[in-house]
Amino acid sequence: MYETFYGLTRKPFNMTPDPAFLFLTDQHREALAGLTYAILHRKGFLALSGIAGSGKTTLLTWVLQKLPVAEIQSSVILNPTLTRDEFLEMAMLDFGIPDIPASKAQRLWMLQKFLLQGQRDGKISVLVVDEAHKLSPELLEEIRLLGNFESADQKLLQVILTGQSELDDVLNRPDLWQLKQRISLRLSLHPLAENEVERYVQHRWSIASGKDTSPFSADAITRLAKWSKGIPRLVNSICDNALTLAFADVAPSVGAGHIDEAARDLHLTPEKPEAQASTPGIPTTPRMSAAIPDAPPEVRPIRLRTVERYGAKPSFFGRWASKVGLA
Repeated sequence: MYETFYGLTRKPFNMTPDPAFLFLTDQHREALAGLTYAILHRKGFLALSGIAGSGKTTLLTWVLQKLPVAEIQSSVILNPTLTRDEFLEMAMLDFGIPDIPASKAQRLWMLQKFLLQGQRDGKISVLVVDEAHKLSPELLEEIRLLGNFESADQKLLQVILTGQSELDDVLNRPDLWQLKQRISLRLSLHPLAENEVERYVQHRWSIASGKDTSPFSADAITRLAKWSKGIPRLVNSICDNALTLAFADVAPSVGAGHIDEAARDLHLTPEKPEAQASTPGIPTTPRMSAAIPDAPPEVRPIRLRTVERYGAKPSFFGRWASKVGLA
């Protein structure tokens, strides 16, 4: 919607974990190096935790794409809320194992055969379990037993457990002590600092536009860091909405007001500011007055209903609907 106006070749703040936009802070570099080392050196179990939206999936996707394709065969389970049998079946299906038998014994034998063949071919087998903090104790025990696939000198299956910060508490449970013993590396990601938020925005903008500077003002970045709390996913969401609002204003830059309005629309602020009303019960703003300074009476009810629907300041979609006559 705003790409052409700002000279973009692609959307800079999509919510999908696109490795092309991977931004590496010091902690991300450490996690990246740790994941790569643990996989290539067949360390067995490793865990990656972090607050929701901190970039774990993007980092893992980048690692799996950048490792030598000829040397890696992977299975990724994105939804771990499965039974034991379903989990094993899903893991085998994503490895590309065909004709999975109904018997669990035959499944385990077939998986072991697959892993041994991979080792003979010089391949590293990697099982990634996302949202691992949601795994039941029974399923975690099943995953631990998969770690028993090993040769005399190395693990046949590398297991990466990734999840929200609660994963650390799960792995520290006394009844999971045996699994905790097997984890060779534990990594974590934390929210971005304010200066990292600014660099993050600039990084994604330069990839999407090829320009050295983004249209986000210094005040906008400060507000962005406040409302997003340094969580990359929230930074993306706020920035995308703020760009839409700035585009609606035909503004060459994104200001603090656009960030605040986007955060309010996303319910990220504690409360909405008090509306400034020129007439009791009818909120108005300078932006709205400037948009229709002398609106005829038959137009005003439409605009006022839009304002009442969207609060003190109509959203971009409310303003757009009014402009094209859909309000």
